[in-house]
Amino acid sequence: QVQLAESGGGLVQPGGSLKLSCAASGNIFNIDVMGWYRQAPGKQRELVATITNSGGTTYRDSVKGRFAVSRDNAKNTVYLQMNSLQPEDTAAYYCYTVLSLETSRLVRRQFWGQGTQVTVSS
Repeated sequence: QVQLAESGGGLVQPGGSLKLSCAASGNIFNIDVMGWYRQAPGKQRELVATITNSGGTTYRDSVKGRFAVSRDNAKNTVYLQMNSLQPEDTAAYYCYTVLSLETSRLVRRQFWGQGTQVTVSS
């Protein structure tokens, strides 16, 4: 029904930058929320940043001022610009979306990407 294609992860030194992208495709009617979660080994998955279709954003405290979430509604794509990366940012980053399908426009559903690894190390 819906595919989330993530890209942009990799290995970066402390203080460096990366930009993640996630494009949603499929039988989509409307996307309410897009964003990113992350999960480090042995830890629970945690919210990083989200953005609504009207541009409202939410960030976890530890990334405020360093990360910026944005989206291109025409392309059904969400981005995460990550600056001043630190080793504690190392995790698998998962794209997240809440949307409705053409076949059931009144029902909002959650979808997750497969994850892209971000490793911050010298």
